[in-house]
Amino acid sequence: MARRRLLRGPLELIALAVLGVLVVLAVLAPVLSPRDPLEQALAARLTPPSLEYWLGTDQLGRDMASRILYGARLSLLVGVFVVALAGASGTVIGLVAGYGGGLVDEALMRLTDVFLAFPSLILAMAIAGALGPTLVNAILAIAVVTWPVYARLIRGQLLSLRRREFVEAARSVGASGGRILVRHLLPNAFGPILVQASFDMGAAIIAVAGLSFIGFGAQPPTPEWGVMISEGRNFFSTEPWLSLFPGVAILLAAGSFNVLGDALRDAFDPRRAL
Repeated sequence: MARRRLLRGPLELIALAVLGVLVVLAVLAPVLSPRDPLEQALAARLTPPSLEYWLGTDQLGRDMASRILYGARLSLLVGVFVVALAGASGTVIGLVAGYGGGLVDEALMRLTDVFLAFPSLILAMAIAGALGPTLVNAILAIAVVTWPVYARLIRGQLLSLRRREFVEAARSVGASGGRILVRHLLPNAFGPILVQASFDMGAAIIAVAGLSFIGFGAQPPTPEWGVMISEGRNFFSTEPWLSLFPGVAILLAAGSFNVLGDALRDAFDPRRAL
């Protein structure tokens, strides 16, 4: 039923197709790339798109098509790692707070409020700047500012589920608290987690690209989309492809994940008609 709802609209099908193409391009980047993304050819610097250089070359003569293909690999991995780290930590904290209640719930939610009180991008910049400007540190910074969303989400789900009849029935037959959490509560909260993860994949790609753009994330000559936009901004009036093509790649990836998140939210909503 959820699968039929997810695939019933043309926009959702387009988003899935775009994401499928991006995944294939990322996996096959070493095979599909016409050149080494770090190889410099100063004689061909700032060459416009042509049959030889599909998407042109940058200020150092590096092939833009190859760099964008390898950038797809980095950006998708960034989204996966951010969602995995933030989702896992936030889910554990939300489970403990929602099921435990009392002082434990109060302490964990006040900690969550501390992180939510700061603008996420500003806090991520501060963390990445303190740890050092690398792609790994940017991933950690984005994960640190993202986990409170999952903690709040899971806690809210558990508060509505822990008094349901199937939970009381599990308690009545002697099920332990850990078994109830893992076998009964967490599977029923999986839908909202999946929806939030879809949104956060796109948000993570944009956030890490933004940190890389201002120098707090990946560093040159890494073929990362934010780095490429940053390197091409000084040439935008004469060689717009340097920033345009990686910007379009970010738009397609983040936009497709957002459309997929909307579709998943509708698919898991039992109140929506078929």
